[in-house]
Parts: sequence; C-alpha cells; structure tokens
Amino acid sequence: MGDLQVGSVLVTGSNRGIGLELVKKFLESPVAPHWVFATCRDPEGPKAQELKALASEHSNLVVLQLDVTDHSSILEAAKKVESKLDGSGLNLLINNAGMMHRTMLHDSTREDLMESYDNNLIGPLLVSQVFLPLLKKAAQASPAAALNCNKAAVINISAALGSIELVPVVLDMFPVIPYRLSKVALNMLTRCQAETYRKDGILSVAIHPGWVQTDMGSIAAPLTKDASVRGILRVLASLTEKNTGTMMDWEGNTLPW
Repeated sequence: MGDLQVGSVLVTGSNRGIGLELVKKFLESPVAPHWVFATCRDPEGPKAQELKALASEHSNLVVLQLDVTDHSSILEAAKKVESKLDGSGLNLLINNAGMMHRTMLHDSTREDLMESYDNNLIGPLLVSQVFLPLLKKAAQASPAAALNCNKAAVINISAALGSIELVPVVLDMFPVIPYRLSKVALNMLTRCQAETYRKDGILSVAIHPGWVQTDMGSIAAPLTKDASVRGILRVLASLTEKNTGTMMDWEGNTLPW
C-alpha cells in the first residue's frame, strides 16, 4: 500500500464487496493500522460471517453495528470507536456503504429515490458529521502540515455514473437513475466537505472504484475486488492537498464532474 500508514481507519458497509476487501487489505498490510473499525448493519447476521471470522484472527479489527440510515446507530458506533481510540483521533473515514435500484427514468419511484438518497448521500453526510471531532483530533495530532490520508481524510466511495459530463457515454448501458442522482449529490457533498474541512486539516476525495465483480456490480464486471481495492489504496497513499475536492478513479485518474 505504498506510504499509506494510517493509525486508524473506519469503513462503512464492510461485510461484503469492496468494503470487506478494504478491511482485508488493511489487515494484510505490513504497516497495518492500530485499529480497523469495520461497520455494517447486522454484524451478527449471516452476511457478516466472514467479517466475524476475520475479527477472531486480528486483534486490531473491531466489528461494529452501524446503519448509515439510523442516526442513533451512528452515534452509538462513534462512542465505541472513541472509547477504543482512548484519546487518539480517527485518521481515515471511508464512506463505502451504499445501495442501487436498477430502475430507469420511466419507472423510478419516489421510494426508489428516497432510499437511494438516504443510503448514498444522507448516510455519508451524517457519518462524516458524527465522526468529525475524531478526524479533527487526528489532524491536530499529526506532525504533517499538508493534507494527506495518513493525517486525516474522508473518502466517499462514489461512481463515474455520478458524473454529469460522462452521462452521454454510459447512460444506455447503466440507466440506474436513482443511483446516478444520489452519486451526483454525493460528489457535491465531497466538494463541500473539502472546502469546509480543509481548514481543519482534513482531506476529502470521492473515489470511483471501477465496475467491480460484487453483488452490486455484476459477476460480468471486468474488475476484481482485489484489483479495485489495491488500486484504491495506491491512490489513497498518493493523495495530496491538490486532490482534495476531486473525484478520482482506482487508477489515479481525475474524473470530470
């Protein structure tokens, strides 16, 4: 993972897909974080068994219940994270949890839209708000002057499907209108976070992980979870102040809004 040497990281939606792969890669790193906080809606459920097995093997992995659509759940998770950190801050927050309705322009419903916004926009906004004091604490404690992920960062897992400029290129292949709209909004959130949190020493970037072989992506997707996440971690290690407020892909390319 290059120079990515974070003391602590929290990943939402980490019981499967990209989130679970991120957790695995952090744990496998030669310079693994002191704490990896892996959150999901139901850590005791059948979909979290692999995550629980990892926790039994790694003392620095803490599995927590966190539903990004439930503010009280976020607050409770933050209390537990703060307790584990024991006076230290949180270096890296990765807002990975999300969902997709595969509906088109003519059949997207109000319910589809509201659920998409709740998970893909409002959730990351609330999670970032609640964990902001811990991110600020990490930034203040860091000797680094410039913004970077080792100091303090909010990373929003977004999608090129949320790029307005790229709509004509891929709309026919991937209509998924509620998902697209919510990711456009998440990209704007990233820009707003970058401008607001910069003064606190916190970097904020949106990352497009590629079209990945996950439950949300497709088994027909060209990119494996391993390749996507390795790329994401290389990008995170390379981020500097000039990148804050941008959308980048897993290969390090800056994508248009």
